[in-house]
Amino acid sequence: MNADCHIHMVLDGVDWRASILRHKNKPDEPLIRQVLSHYQALGYTYLRDGGDRWGVGAAARSLAAEYGITYRTPLSPLCKQGHYGSFIGTAYASMAEYARLVTQIREKGGDFIKIMISGLMDFNQFGVLTEPALAPEEIRELIHIAHEEGMSVMAHANGARTVEAAAAAGVDSIEHGAYLDADALAAMADTGTVWVPTLSTVGNLRGTNRYSERAVEEILDSALENLSRCRCPVAPGTDAGAWAVPHGIDTELPLLARAGITPERLEQSVKIIKEKF
Repeated sequence: MNADCHIHMVLDGVDWRASILRHKNKPDEPLIRQVLSHYQALGYTYLRDGGDRWGVGAAARSLAAEYGITYRTPLSPLCKQGHYGSFIGTAYASMAEYARLVTQIREKGGDFIKIMISGLMDFNQFGVLTEPALAPEEIRELIHIAHEEGMSVMAHANGARTVEAAAAAGVDSIEHGAYLDADALAAMADTGTVWVPTLSTVGNLRGTNRYSERAVEEILDSALENLSRCRCPVAPGTDAGAWAVPHGIDTELPLLARAGITPERLEQSVKIIKEKF
């Protein structure tokens, strides 16, 4: 597969604070070129970034063509003030402020909008998220505003009701998607939402002893079971840059294969991603 539909150029898979510091004053062009060259050597031709507020993804996009890579970025992801995402994205305090940020991203050349609408998985406790998700009506409005501006929407989303609400509102892709149920899977299938499950962020934790090994295995098994039952498009995305997920490491495809996701299905889903984003 020559595409990774979810990476973070700003992160390095080892220490998120240190990696951000390397770019905080301005994007580190030599380092970005080094990562792009690595992807080129591995045969990648399409990368979709999850965004950052320091312009690292934007800098990578400006250089990527030199490496034969099509690069897409939302510029900065958007998160509600006081909720998950502020470590890497831009926070908004009101829906009016969110709408202004969406307009700014469009005017500055963002390729799409990324919204953060849930917490993360608690890797020490199966079935637990780090914080409550946004309300369904708020999720619908976030997606509606972005679509009205002509922008596709990538959503960081975990939890069945959160994903169901986003899919019903026409979100273009769901990232991660932990702890889904039949209704959430059906909503994604009915609306053609592309699911980018980023299994590497869970699978690569095995054997590290950073978190509960039992919880990590349960989380991974749950994701694989849901993938085996889903009918929506499924695209490969490693979340490269997340802890234990170095850029260019090939851990996603074997995990997707375990869930019965065929290369042909992945190729078709990547085609949809390229059309939408």
